[in-house]
Amino acid sequence: MEYSFHPENINLKQLGEVTECLRCGGVIVYPTDTHYALGCDALNVSAIAALCKLKGINPERQTLSIVCASLSQASVYARIDNRAFAIMRANLPGPFTFILPAAPALPKAFKGRRQVGVRIPSAPIALALAEDLGGPLLSGSIGDSDPYAYEHAVSAIVTEAGVDADEARCSSAIVDLTDSSDPVIVRPGPVDLLV
Repeated sequence: MEYSFHPENINLKQLGEVTECLRCGGVIVYPTDTHYALGCDALNVSAIAALCKLKGINPERQTLSIVCASLSQASVYARIDNRAFAIMRANLPGPFTFILPAAPALPKAFKGRRQVGVRIPSAPIALALAEDLGGPLLSGSIGDSDPYAYEHAVSAIVTEAGVDADEARCSSAIVDLTDSSDPVIVRPGPVDLLV
């Protein structure tokens, strides 16, 4: 299925269809404020396995990232101390992935992992999906790949109305906040980190 959402006027019926697809274990392609990404319900173990297989990653060797609707939602799945919270609040929503200590609320696909990447993008569609789902999306960038290259491998492709899905996009900054007293920029992004 293909859905095209206008970011300022998201069709709630269609949004519900996409989130129902996520609840049932589906993997989707959707827009963020950086690259398009593969996404699934981050609390569904079989969906996580399907996304990792599709992306060709070993979840035991890579830091997995989640997209949350808010800092409040993120605080359920990552340990965010006061300093990390202040840094995140100053920079989010925006094109950042913050690496934080993982919280026990994450499913067993994350067990034994000490870290989780947290994104709260300035992309209304991504935020609406996490809000409507009521939990985070496991998210993996598809980089410069064409979203439609995945049309036979995913349950749905969500695009942004009026925006060319092939338009050049950039990667998010990655900031390690596991020691919030000493933030480390692992990968620079399109905007500077405010600390």
